[in-house]
Amino acid sequence: MAGTVIISKPIGITMGCPVGVGPEIILRLFSAPREPIAATLVVLGDINVLRRCAVQLGLTVPIIAWCPGQKVAPGTVAVLSLSDLSEDDCRWGQPNGQTGLAMAGYIEEAVRLIAGGELAGMVTCPIAKSALKAAGYGYPGHTEMLADLTHSDDFAMMLAGERLRVTLVTIHCALANVPAALSVAAVERLINITGGALRDDFGISSPRLAVAGLNPHAGEGGMFGDEEERYIAPAIVRARQEGWQVEGPFPPDTVFFKAANGDFDAVVCMYHDQGLIPFKLLHFADGVNVTLGLPVVRTSVDHGTAYDIAGQGIASAASLIAAVRVAAEIVNNRQGLQGGRDD
Repeated sequence: MAGTVIISKPIGITMGCPVGVGPEIILRLFSAPREPIAATLVVLGDINVLRRCAVQLGLTVPIIAWCPGQKVAPGTVAVLSLSDLSEDDCRWGQPNGQTGLAMAGYIEEAVRLIAGGELAGMVTCPIAKSALKAAGYGYPGHTEMLADLTHSDDFAMMLAGERLRVTLVTIHCALANVPAALSVAAVERLINITGGALRDDFGISSPRLAVAGLNPHAGEGGMFGDEEERYIAPAIVRARQEGWQVEGPFPPDTVFFKAANGDFDAVVCMYHDQGLIPFKLLHFADGVNVTLGLPVVRTSVDHGTAYDIAGQGIASAASLIAAVRVAAEIVNNRQGLQGGRDD
């Protein structure tokens, strides 16, 4: 990590779906002992939902209203309340159009406040596509919504943990459609985004990148598919010419072991489950979703709304705690690149 820079603006935590585990993990974040971070935290959500959740869980952390520009009292949950959902609107595990509108509003306001210099970055609690759809939004998830809100065309998803980081050439794409979605340009683009993020956001001066093949044994010289020869290897050659320290294509059944044991700083993967299965095997509880290529800092928990356990008092805040730490690290590193404090 680069030298510590004072983060003068708060980092906003969006509450996510009000009837998922978002409210609970936020309260557990603030009430559980944790290592201090160099940033103030505020919540964008519904103050009454959080208060009802606190009563239900028996948590006594003070929950206070907050407005941009106000100081945050230590030991409190400062909330910019952006919705006023009734108990009838808000039944655990039962999303509807009203909860969908609310959670989308939290995200939209976070982007506006970052653009206006009121927040340093954002950490997002989980949302559900079904709830977004019920509210009239067509986005498949957070990543695409944030890219649209920030007018970003060159973005990518990284899953980050202490032992493993992965990025994905294709994300929400049917497995049968993955080969047709690959190209030299697509793989090279992701290598560039991944390398740039490791350098600028994670403070790794000379990132070491591995690229996974698509097919068993990375194609075995074309015996099991030729995507490695047609797309992946040429992209690696181009990326090396641009100065990146990148190797591959590696057989997918060995590359994650190498990366998890310190040989590489990230693995560029060809499709969703190729990267997420090994990642979640190692970081199911504490993984962090980072959106690369945005003008705003955004990290997220690496789990869903967990409607089946919402309101039961058993949700873990481990991923949210990790996401907050990573967001603060990225804000710190970006500010360091800019040469000083974000005043």
